[in-house]
Amino acid sequence: MGPAPAVLIRPRAVLILGRVSNLPTVLSNALAGIILSAGGPGIGAAVAVLLALVLFYTGGMYLNDAMDVEIDARERPGRPIPKGDASRAAVFTAGFALLGLGLVLAAAAGPRAGVVAGALVGAILLYDWIHKRTAAAPLVMGLCRLLCYGTAAAMAGGRLDAHGLWIGGTGLFCLVVGLTYAARQEAYDRLGAAWPLAVLAMPLIIAIGAALTGQGAVPLALALSLALGLACAAGLRRFFRRAPGDVPRAVALLIAAIALYDAALIAAAGGDVAAVAVAVLCFPLTLILQRVIPGT
Repeated sequence: MGPAPAVLIRPRAVLILGRVSNLPTVLSNALAGIILSAGGPGIGAAVAVLLALVLFYTGGMYLNDAMDVEIDARERPGRPIPKGDASRAAVFTAGFALLGLGLVLAAAAGPRAGVVAGALVGAILLYDWIHKRTAAAPLVMGLCRLLCYGTAAAMAGGRLDAHGLWIGGTGLFCLVVGLTYAARQEAYDRLGAAWPLAVLAMPLIIAIGAALTGQGAVPLALALSLALGLACAAGLRRFFRRAPGDVPRAVALLIAAIALYDAALIAAAGGDVAAVAVAVLCFPLTLILQRVIPGT
């Protein structure tokens, strides 16, 4: 198939470029950021938080593909741009437009939210620029997800100095660093050095600690921590087994497990049943959507 006409992004490519199957984890991040910071927005404000994070996530993913065209042409020719389902110029334009819209929406919630969201946009752009150039890139991706908590908190009027927000964010950071390190090996369907995956123990430790010391229902928070541990163990088993297809499946599972981590923190913090239920449901929903639209 020849190059796509200028400004064309075909309908399915819109979804693939944005890795939209992973968006339920953005919803769970938004809920966790709001609840851990004791934010108290109305429904309208909560929707604004979610929409801003969706715009940031999707815009970042678009720019990821736009900046990786040469590498994808060699290693992943089925991606939309090298396949001819989208032009690079159109993807660049859409990516920057989505980030800009997200920043405007966040800034509308106040200067503090604008500053934190600006830091998130900076981290997203840095990751997209360097992620194929340095082994430290997973740290930047972890920072992106950590700042999702901070952006949600700031937009919701929560406390940015809340202890649980940043302790919880540290666990999220570690989970994303671990899975991003593994995802870097996906094109080769293998895993190199395994020791960096030890960082995946940190979110489990933090979730259990939050369950035992938080204000919520201890049994529920511990049960969700157990579910997180089982999901991580299943992902690690695939990494070490290294059968064909195991690495991408393990990465997809760990991405979905972000929702379980968020749910455990929400339960530990005393979030209401509805918030916990929504976050939990984001786990199977992500796995289901990944069967339709690749999550990586």
